[in-house]
Amino acid sequence: MSLTGSIVIYICIWWIIFFASLPIGISHKNKKFEDTIAGADPGSPKNPKIGKKFFYTTLITTIIFIIIYFMVETQYLNIRELLE
Repeated sequence: MSLTGSIVIYICIWWIIFFASLPIGISHKNKKFEDTIAGADPGSPKNPKIGKKFFYTTLITTIIFIIIYFMVETQYLNIRELLE
């Protein structure tokens, strides 16, 4: 697996995991249309915990990527061979 291919695969996996983790642990504001700031969405979450999700996403993606990398390097996951 080339360096460019590895980076592309890692980034794709990272974004998929990140978007899947965004709705986890979200609590919305219960007060509807009371004391709202102009331009703020009333359905926006109180604390989305983005930093925590970045960390967990990177950790999970690294583990998944290492597994995929070793499967490709040991020829256990060889798509070219499957297509023949």
